[in-house]
Amino acid sequence: MSQTSQPKIAVFKPLPPDTLLRERYYIRELVAQGGQGSIYLAEDLRLDGRLCAVKEVNIDAGASKEYQTQIQEQFHREASVLARLDHPNLPKVFDFFVYKERDYLVMDYISGRDLREVIETARVKGDFISEKKILEWASQILDALVYLHSQEPPIIHRDIKPANIKLVPNGPVKLVDFGLVKLMIPEDNRTITVLQGKGTVQYTPLEQYGGDSGHTDIRSDIYSLGATLFHLLTLTLPLEAKERFLYPKKKQSIRETNSKVSLKTETAVLHALSMHPNERPKDAEAFRDELLGRRFFPRPNFIDFTAWWTEELQLAFAENKTLLSIVAAFFALAVIITMFAPTLPSP
Repeated sequence: MSQTSQPKIAVFKPLPPDTLLRERYYIRELVAQGGQGSIYLAEDLRLDGRLCAVKEVNIDAGASKEYQTQIQEQFHREASVLARLDHPNLPKVFDFFVYKERDYLVMDYISGRDLREVIETARVKGDFISEKKILEWASQILDALVYLHSQEPPIIHRDIKPANIKLVPNGPVKLVDFGLVKLMIPEDNRTITVLQGKGTVQYTPLEQYGGDSGHTDIRSDIYSLGATLFHLLTLTLPLEAKERFLYPKKKQSIRETNSKVSLKTETAVLHALSMHPNERPKDAEAFRDELLGRRFFPRPNFIDFTAWWTEELQLAFAENKTLLSIVAAFFALAVIITMFAPTLPSP
């Protein structure tokens, strides 16, 4: 019996420590490795003491030469777009090049813990992370998304998750790892991948399951951020989109796990986690308004209206406590005057 030959799977070996790239980037150590490439901690020899992250992107060695050339040209074209980005909540990309038929992207090295580590620490302690703190982080990430999505063409991160959000010591949070960034083509339903790959399933919307063949837009990032916030607020992974599609009766709740979370925050996060893109906030600014605004409008699919009215009344009393106290005092004074005032004789 003849055996069917199996296609060869390319095995990419990471660069060894002490490798020097372009006579400038001295590789100190391998930080992370996956099927699509590796990330290294490196030293920029042109700037004494400056550390950087070097992302290595592997192209399938079994692909045709024409395809490899096309991918490399695409990589350079789109990496140049990333290099023009400048935002306090994003790492700065400042170089890209080819070395021994592999593509490299060089960006700021971001030190500090990521939010995945923060979640694990909280789980071990058995204590939820402050909602206020989570919303502060969310505000900064949403600022970064508004910036990315407003580029021409819009840039979609496609891999927002706790592990890709870093807490910089004495600095802002940073949305890192542009490994799955896509550029939206104007007047076209397709998107072009900068660096190939797929997201992490718990934070990935259903439309992204098709990989590069799936249609993703800025609302895909909103879903991933919603899933990230769900994990931060509950210390529990959200249900996978595929599981929710197959078993639509399965519901997600934040307040059942963490009763300290406000109904407003739960409503906004669950809205971001809507299965269909059209059912989510239309963009990052709309999501920011829902999540961080002073008021919100309930959606029947997400919340209990009785609980909503109760929380809204409590919020109204809390915000107007002084005014209500003055009104109550005047009312009490009016009642006293009415009770004890002398009765005037009728004419």
